[in-house]
Amino acid sequence: MESATGRQIRCVVVTPETAVLDEHADFVAVPMYDGELGVMHGRSPLIGRLGVGELRLRRGSVNQRVYVDGGFVQIRDNVVTLLTERALMSEQINAEAAAEELRSAVAKVGKTEVEQTEIKKAQARARVKVRVAAKA
Repeated sequence: MESATGRQIRCVVVTPETAVLDEHADFVAVPMYDGELGVMHGRSPLIGRLGVGELRLRRGSVNQRVYVDGGFVQIRDNVVTLLTERALMSEQINAEAAAEELRSAVAKVGKTEVEQTEIKKAQARARVKVRVAAKA
């Protein structure tokens, strides 16, 4: 499927259980481990590490959001493929449950450095879920 400009890319999101998404888009913003990567038609090939974050697809004036929980991304031949342990479409996230998850993660106190790191990761995951759910 082509846009009016004929310059779309395909975005595929796969978890161990299922293919979560297979859509065409004009632009895709990928949550990388060390920032965010914008991808448009003609992007050079790349393999990278995903972070916990919000995958955004834009097709015309329609925006779609997906919660992504780490993994890897490959960009090749105008196809963006994300392999992730967990992905949730924005409409699959319960905003109240995500907010409660965030409150619970913020309330935790870690005694060791490892515990503190895990708590920070849980807080980051919950914050992204809250943000994605709010934009559903």
